[in-house]
Formats: sequence, C-alpha cells, structure tokens
Amino acid sequence: MRVLGIDYGERRIGLAMSDALGLAAHGLPTLPNRSDEQVLDALRELIAEHEIEAIVVGLPRNMDGSLGPQAETTMAFADKLRGWGLPVHLVDERLTSERARRVMTDAGLSRSKQRGKVDRMAAQFILQLYLDTAGNGSEDPT
Repeated sequence: MRVLGIDYGERRIGLAMSDALGLAAHGLPTLPNRSDEQVLDALRELIAEHEIEAIVVGLPRNMDGSLGPQAETTMAFADKLRGWGLPVHLVDERLTSERARRVMTDAGLSRSKQRGKVDRMAAQFILQLYLDTAGNGSEDPT
C-alpha cells in the first residue's frame, strides 16, 4: 500500500512516499506553498500518478502536547484532504524538523544547503513513524 507523508508548512510542504509494501519512506521534492489551490492540485496529480492509498500529515503539537495555531492550520488542511475519500492520518511531528537539521548538520551540510531539504526529511520521519506503528495494531501515533 502506497502512503503519502506530508510535513505541512506555511512556505514549503515536505513530501515523502512509502514503497509499494508500505515499509520504508522515501523523500520527494519539496512543494512550495503558494496557495491552497496550487498545493491541492499538485497533490492530486501526485496521488493519481503514484496510486496513493492513504495520507499521513504531521501534526505540530507543542512540547506539552497541546495544539497551537499551526496545528489548527494543519488540521484544516488535513480536512480538505479528507474530502478526497482517502484515509488521512495525523501523526505527532514534534521535533522532526529539528531531527532533520541535526542529521544534515552531522552529515556536513551547511544551513544554506539544508534549505528545502529539511521539510522533505521531516516528511520522511513523519511517514516512517506512521509505517512503523500502523502495522502493529496501534492507533495513529498522534
């Protein structure tokens, strides 16, 4: 089962896709967030092209687990995706962007070379978390 992972941001949207078996997440090119219409059109194309069967969206919780303004925006975006008839799962994305920055810094990438790649790697982490937990009978890791 192919699953699409999304790290929703106001400027950029990180994307990842699972392999056909739903075991491993692979990064896709980052999508600029110019407008909801542009983003939704691009996602529709991607979903059709790769025969995506489910969507996972990272939910940005505060460190205490509460939901802030960005979480509300992300949930509204996820609601738009739900209108397409595919299962949409929300996954706690706390620290995924920071983890991505740390991995790239440790690999020797400068801050300027990390731009745009952080979102893609964060989407991979979000999707991989879902793939690792969804198969063991647990509920969405939100």
